Amino acid sequence: MQTPPLDADAVLWTDSPGQRPLIVLLHGYGSDENDLFALTDHLPEEFVYAAVRAPLTPPFPMSGNSWYPIDDLSSRDPAAITAGAERLLEWLDAAAPNATSVGLLGFSQGGATALQAMRLAPERFEFIVTLSGYAADGSLPGDDALKAHPLPVFWGRGALDNVIPAPAVARTTEWLPEHSALVGRIYPGLAHAVSAAELDDIRAFLRAQLPA
Repeated sequence: MQTPPLDADAVLWTDSPGQRPLIVLLHGYGSDENDLFALTDHLPEEFVYAAVRAPLTPPFPMSGNSWYPIDDLSSRDPAAITAGAERLLEWLDAAAPNATSVGLLGFSQGGATALQAMRLAPERFEFIVTLSGYAADGSLPGDDALKAHPLPVFWGRGALDNVIPAPAVARTTEWLPEHSALVGRIYPGLAHAVSAAELDDIRAFLRAQLPA
């Protein structure tokens, strides 16, 4: 399955990109750009936020969109995750060439895609927030650069999250400390979701990333 380009007309912006730090929001499987955009009222206003729509359509009866398939033998295929991340990078080139800095904030599939984009082009980003996400298997061109110059990454997940497979969580637990300046949080009682306590931690992390 080929991954089409992102729909530039579907992007929700809090402001025009301009000369300000930008955070791109990447939703999860079966959702759309409205999902994480609803969080922007709770995030630092110094950033411009852009919520993009994932490029694939899940099979019926699932609604919404997806970054990569999880319904067949290519489920969570690293190549499919990479394809979604490449489309994101292409959109970013066209949509925000003058942003002073760029961070990614993704949930679930969006979190996995955010980490994959970081691994493809670490020089493009200042930081990553991955919520209930994971690092895909395999190696990518930016992995060695991230070991030498790790980017700040916030990884939050619920202790009761049974959506992300245990091997993917274990791999991420091993991979992220070696390839990022990691801020990791596990939230007791939380399943595959975002909690108020996690939002508090995300706000603090994002404020720490603002230019001095």
